[in-house]
Amino acid sequence: MAMMTSREFNRNASRTRKAAASGPVFITDRGKPSHVLLTIEEYRKLGGKGPGIADLLQMPGAGEIEFDPPTIQEFGMKPVDLS
Repeated sequence: MAMMTSREFNRNASRTRKAAASGPVFITDRGKPSHVLLTIEEYRKLGGKGPGIADLLQMPGAGEIEFDPPTIQEFGMKPVDLS
């Protein structure tokens, strides 16, 4: 993992690209990381083609689960009139 300042990046972009071939290059602005330069191959690995968040959260058979939540009155509260 390489680090360089934004000034160094602006002065020598080709060196930065070469460094990114070996791994991510963190570019700092005022001492704090602000950007990361990756090769397109590494970027595509991160993006992946795996399941999305909706697929991961899906629960097979959820339609058959009985769900009867308590009403607000069962907790001793009154519904709010928003009219």
